[in-house]
Amino acid sequence: MTIRVLVVDDQVMVREGFSVLLNAMPGIEVVGEAVNGREAVAQVAALRPDVVLMDIRMPEMNGIDATREIVAADGDAKVLVLTTFDLDEYVYQALRAGASGFLLKDASARQLADGVRVVAAGEALLAPSVTKRLITEFAQRVESPRAAALSRVGDLTERETEVLVLIAQGLSNAEIAAHLVVAESTIKTHVSRILVKLGLRDRTQAAVFAYEARLVTPR
Repeated sequence: MTIRVLVVDDQVMVREGFSVLLNAMPGIEVVGEAVNGREAVAQVAALRPDVVLMDIRMPEMNGIDATREIVAADGDAKVLVLTTFDLDEYVYQALRAGASGFLLKDASARQLADGVRVVAAGEALLAPSVTKRLITEFAQRVESPRAAALSRVGDLTERETEVLVLIAQGLSNAEIAAHLVVAESTIKTHVSRILVKLGLRDRTQAAVFAYEARLVTPR
């Protein structure tokens, strides 16, 4: 099936460049473009794209607020944030708002296409070391564990807490299963229950939560 993408960026050359690169990739089609977050929200409602490629710094409505509105309107929406800087506090805020991951704007055409495919498949772009570094950098700026986060941790079983910590460390389901010596299907069940209990949408938000609740100590 073709992955339908909406490209959101206020710079014409960047927007058109990404559109050209993605349209040249097999199985991916750019179905629309938006110049700011407000237009992006409207385009998502009208076009129902599989993935939204979202810039952060834009006039009228930035990518963080747009991501929050898009995710609130559709819990299955997939937003992939674009940024110029790998350690960007706005990216961290976008991940907390519901973005499924992020890519640097200097990513190669293959990295861009792979990122779109990963997010479209329902996964989160958590594996790259830069994502873990980003979460670590900004989560440790939280002066104390968030009270709300701590109260929700109590809803998890001991094994679910253990799985959550491993997710925050960047391990895949297969890697967690091997580490705990259980079936991968068991880990998938644990992950699903963790997300439901904590009211989170994906692994990226789970990782952010784990750092903010101090279940994982930034290194």
